[in-house]
Amino acid sequence: MNKRFLMTAWAFCIATLAGMACTNLIVGREASKDGSVMVSYSADSYGMFGYLCHYPAATHQKGEKRPIHDWDTGKFLGYIPEAEKTYNVIGNINEYQVTIAETTFTGREELIDTTGIMDYGSLMYVALQRSRSAREAIQVMTDLVAEYGYYSSGESFTIADPKEAWIMEMIGKGPGVKGAVWVAVRIPDDCIAAHANQARIHQFPLDDPENCKYSPDVIAFARNNEFFHGNNDEFSFAKAYAPMDFGAHRYCEARVWSFFNKFNDDMEKHLMYIGSGKGDPMPLYVRPNQKLSLRDMQLAMRDHYEATPLDITHDLGAGPWSMPYRPSPLTFKVDGKEYYNERPISTQQTAWVFVSQMREWMHSPIGGVLWFGTDDANLTVFTPIYCCTDEVPPCYSKEKGDAVTFSWESSFWVFNWVANMVYMRYSQMIDDVRNEQNRLEEINLEWQDDIERRANELYAQDPKEARKYLTNHSIKSALEAHTAWRKLGEKLIVKYNDMVIKRVDENGNFKRTPEGMCAPVIRPGYPEEYNRAVVKQTGDRYLIRENKK
Repeated sequence: MNKRFLMTAWAFCIATLAGMACTNLIVGREASKDGSVMVSYSADSYGMFGYLCHYPAATHQKGEKRPIHDWDTGKFLGYIPEAEKTYNVIGNINEYQVTIAETTFTGREELIDTTGIMDYGSLMYVALQRSRSAREAIQVMTDLVAEYGYYSSGESFTIADPKEAWIMEMIGKGPGVKGAVWVAVRIPDDCIAAHANQARIHQFPLDDPENCKYSPDVIAFARNNEFFHGNNDEFSFAKAYAPMDFGAHRYCEARVWSFFNKFNDDMEKHLMYIGSGKGDPMPLYVRPNQKLSLRDMQLAMRDHYEATPLDITHDLGAGPWSMPYRPSPLTFKVDGKEYYNERPISTQQTAWVFVSQMREWMHSPIGGVLWFGTDDANLTVFTPIYCCTDEVPPCYSKEKGDAVTFSWESSFWVFNWVANMVYMRYSQMIDDVRNEQNRLEEINLEWQDDIERRANELYAQDPKEARKYLTNHSIKSALEAHTAWRKLGEKLIVKYNDMVIKRVDENGNFKRTPEGMCAPVIRPGYPEEYNRAVVKQTGDRYLIRENKK
């Protein structure tokens, strides 16, 4: 078999494994309550270890090279010249508050170029190190793929700064063909947007460079390869380069719909589109019926389609205790027929998640905050990581374990430990989780104004002292959440041990008998609705019959 074909197929398989991963939510500055631009991201991939990356600011010598390794596999791809000066990057935000996130849509597999050097992950982090604005980041990313080739499959990027947010979609040109075709659209300031593993840019303005940028051959390349027939003003990037199937509608666009549905009253008409693909595509962005807060964004990342027709907490798949998760894979077969599970925004395979808050009216080191958490958004705690932070909190370090090495010092493992206790007894345990989660997150929000006021005072005296202060606060907040979550796990395993519930008093302490023993436990059994399902399946097998003499 042709070696090039094998390489392309291998790359496509890797992309497909991650294909139903990641969600980005976007809020323009006039659509947010405090005037900030906000972006969220969940890195959803089984087998990924969740940690906070850091690239310190640096000055590089002329001729210095930077190695490029594929973000997904670690494979070495080649070298590119280093920039003379690079900026501090913590997670997915840099010291100028530029934030970049992504979701993979894969698209046409024949357009993957396994000879390219720049993969999508390297594009993000190299651009963050070299850009002071979203527009500059777009230029850096598109210049890099034009010069060194694009290694990955189709990708949607969120690229934002304190003034504006953009969605850029990109795909390669095939094996051995350098460059990529792409289009970037600015999200209006008073709108919200989202993407979730499916290309979302359809028609776009061809003569509005202030709000739309694209590669010169984006239409011609599609036309030459017979991906598109029609007039230029009819061209759809998504239809040409990422034709939709059932999964694109149900697993991907449904997540976008759920976010829009929370904040726009006109989304019911798109239910048929996400269910069957019939009807017009959803818009790239919508105007919300209310301005969104940071808390709204955090809660949106915890969504499982609750209170919508796609809600997954009430059928038999949710188990006895209304679990809002389903085991992988997304499809399963019974008696030769194939069925699917819903794929909500919040999913158990998340390695890490953030909501980025970017504020134009503040000094950049203070204005940019990456509210970061390891594991699933629904069962993590968002802690503030200021964009000037130049030291990774120890509990978020990649040195504290990995995907197959457990460590009590790693937040990834501590939060996963708790989550895996909660999944199967969700409705019983979730209130304990929410109480501690809300307590920690509300403390962080309550302290934010005071922390930033003090940082501003220090910045006026010495910007370095302000950066040091905010770095220390970021580390402290992360470690406090890590410690509190381990204690929560210890409480949960005691309280719910052996499928019963130990009683607690009004102060949250476990009750004891006057002699100091454990108070009688609660034995809740299965909920009545689940017991009915058991009886329906088993008939009279477990029916108690009186013995007749």
